[in-house]
Amino acid sequence: MTPPTLSPTTAHTHTPSPGLSRESPARVGALVAFAALGLLFLHGGCSGDAAAVIAPAPATGGQTAAGPPGPTDAGSASTPTPEAGATDAGADAPAAATRFSFFITSLDTMRAQSGSQDGFGGDLGGLAGADKICTTAAAAVGFGHKTWRAFLSTYNAGAPVHAIDRIGPGPWYDRTGRLVAKDRAGLLSTRPAADTAIANDLPDETGQGIRRLGDSHDVMTGSNMMGQLDGTSEVATCNDWTSAVGPGSENKVRCGHSWPANSGQHWIQAHRLNGCAAGVNLIQNGPGMGNTVGAGGGWGAIYCFALEP
Repeated sequence: MTPPTLSPTTAHTHTPSPGLSRESPARVGALVAFAALGLLFLHGGCSGDAAAVIAPAPATGGQTAAGPPGPTDAGSASTPTPEAGATDAGADAPAAATRFSFFITSLDTMRAQSGSQDGFGGDLGGLAGADKICTTAAAAVGFGHKTWRAFLSTYNAGAPVHAIDRIGPGPWYDRTGRLVAKDRAGLLSTRPAADTAIANDLPDETGQGIRRLGDSHDVMTGSNMMGQLDGTSEVATCNDWTSAVGPGSENKVRCGHSWPANSGQHWIQAHRLNGCAAGVNLIQNGPGMGNTVGAGGGWGAIYCFALEP
């Protein structure tokens, strides 16, 4: 690139002409600036990148290397921060999920944990084993750190343990943050005082209702409508949830319905199970056949509650 030719007046300002002393300060300043621009242009031509010399410095705020400047001033030192209380549009989803504190044990988890396609039947390993089943199911979806309790009553040698007393004060929410009940009073009705989307199809640990699977409503509780033991001996609870023997256990153990059906509407106390043996039935065939926990429609699922939301 050929550098610009400097005028004699600009190049020899040390020998002013007679009339230069009469030039205005603005005229002198313009001439000096022109000389400086010529030198800069000459430097750019030698470097091969004149634009690099005259381009403005990049902005330090509101701009990234991948895109155009943002709405902030190009010379600002930092981007503005959101107003207090403002959140990202998706921030509520994870927050809601952390309140996860209620579910029904899914068919998949009962099969996987028992090692049998028929599930556990009535032998859950007692209350401690049932609580572990809840914790393991919750851990599979990232919530094993919470304290989980199975909603089950036991005879306990004449000193009954009531399901309603095992689960804390509430509130409880499903896997996606929908309300199941604010407190115990909200549980003690035909259907929980829950979000309308789940009240009549209570969800499993994945947040999905189980009605989609077929005749799946029976959930073991051993409890009456108040969440207390429904019976006068351990026979009413599959020997306090340690027996999967069918004969002699027929029509002794209470179950609730995860969704309302003709055979019962209540989520805690709908009818009695056919028996305590392990078994799964998802076909609508009335009261079912055999003496399994799933004969009337289900797989021997249980309700699980976390002590803290």
